[in-house]
Amino acid sequence: MVVNDGSKDDTLQKMIDAYDLEKVEREIDPDLRSKPIRGIYKSKQRSFSKLTVIDKENGGKSDALNTGIHLSRSQYVGCIDVDCLLIPDALLHVVKSFFQRTQKRVIAVGGVIRVANSCKIAGGTLEEIRLPKNWLARFQLLEYTRSFLLGRMAWGRIDSLLIISGAFGFFDREIALEVGGYDTNTVGEDMEIVFRMRRYMHERKLPYTIEYIPDPLCWTEVPETTKILVNQRDRWARGNLETLFTHKDMFFNPKFGRLGMLSYPYWFFYEWLAPILEFVGFFSILIFYYMGILNLEFFVAITLTVYAFSIMFSFYAILWDVFSYNQYTKTKDILILMFCAIIEPVTFHPLVVISAIRGNYKKLFNVKSGWGSQVRKGFAKT
Repeated sequence: MVVNDGSKDDTLQKMIDAYDLEKVEREIDPDLRSKPIRGIYKSKQRSFSKLTVIDKENGGKSDALNTGIHLSRSQYVGCIDVDCLLIPDALLHVVKSFFQRTQKRVIAVGGVIRVANSCKIAGGTLEEIRLPKNWLARFQLLEYTRSFLLGRMAWGRIDSLLIISGAFGFFDREIALEVGGYDTNTVGEDMEIVFRMRRYMHERKLPYTIEYIPDPLCWTEVPETTKILVNQRDRWARGNLETLFTHKDMFFNPKFGRLGMLSYPYWFFYEWLAPILEFVGFFSILIFYYMGILNLEFFVAITLTVYAFSIMFSFYAILWDVFSYNQYTKTKDILILMFCAIIEPVTFHPLVVISAIRGNYKKLFNVKSGWGSQVRKGFAKT
């Protein structure tokens, strides 16, 4: 199911021509709260009989996804970004995850997201995995490896995962509809819907779980320019703050079990507060040094300790990736990633912190801002 969210070019006409689409009549739920639907199309060709194209007025990503979820007739729905590529057996892994539990209801499934920049892709197939040529993309590859291979896997193991990546997320359609689908008033819709689905099950004391697949089933394009990266991280910071504020009653609330006592506090202190503390701390150090009250010996010791821990954690992520999947087989590629890990704390990480500060500033001081420019370069063919 493809939702054309009010594109201003000839996207729809190209799809009509390529798949021999014709407009069909279909009853639409009057309770569907979305921008007006201009038409629903099906292919005349038997080979594309399962393809449904929805043409609607522009309402944003969340509005488009909600339209697709409402018009779907499946028990489970998957939402993926336009710049994502699923491996051939991805859906088999997802379906297995939904049915492998007997005691608990699986309400959502997420998986590992890998970086597709510079990879060889032809005909919608990933033919060769390559290390990104762009340095920003390389830093993000390292970041994604740490996040998905270590962080989210750990949260999944203790059933406390609070985010399913918008690039690759599958949901129990019934529960997703019960909570109202994606929130159209936030830019962090992928995190917010998981919060509401978990709340819904907790408040009704229904046994449930969210599954995490530790396999790289989805490959996506990451920003290769500073401007687009800053816009992306700015948006993530705003979405994070919006979700945390909306569900602030979960903070250290034993009613929500590990979510209230562990997951929410982690997101509050580490994902939201940490960049602010880093930013303020940097200027505090300069002020303390100027005032002559900085213990320079202790400062250097603690800084080197933190720096060494950061490198160790990144090295461990690289090692685990090689041990688990061994997708980057060239020694040169591994050495480049290790070099990225060494310089990341003083090059890429400050950029991420500044982006988070900008996002928090916009949200806290009501600076009007939407998704920001997200220009796609496209997958390499050679």
